[in-house]
Amino acid sequence: MNLQSNDFALFGLSERFEQDRATLDQRWKDLQRQVHPDRFAADAATAQRLAMQWSVRINEAYQRLKNPLKRAAYLCELRGVPVQAENNTAMPAAFLMQQMEWREALEDASSADELLALEAQTHAAAREWTAQVAQALDADQDPARAAQGVRALMFVERFASEVADRLDQQGQ
Repeated sequence: MNLQSNDFALFGLSERFEQDRATLDQRWKDLQRQVHPDRFAADAATAQRLAMQWSVRINEAYQRLKNPLKRAAYLCELRGVPVQAENNTAMPAAFLMQQMEWREALEDASSADELLALEAQTHAAAREWTAQVAQALDADQDPARAAQGVRALMFVERFASEVADRLDQQGQ
């Protein structure tokens, strides 16, 4: 193992968006078992410090790989197309219109049923964008299109969180 390896190499996985979660979880457990700092408690301080570095590195990689949005953004970056969500906000007109409609619907929602319908729409949109990102990364090898999909998915997830917050406020 090499601390400088990318997350996929560290976990022994192919650089693909689609990953088997059970395999990922098992690989994380195996890696943590190998480098857990408790295993090096009786060793020199240098070995303990290195074990801690490995443990942190493995946990960071695991957090990135287990989250589809973070994994997609990481793959885009590995393929030379960083998502740059803060700087690149250009989106297709249809997506921008959908954003505006959702914002208005959230503002106007006065019942739990309206919020639940909006929540269902955002979950469906998240599934659709996730599928498009997977297609762009794994099948089409188009990281630029995937990066745009990741930016859209970031918005959808953020908006879904706002809808969930409103539902919580209503006790749903």
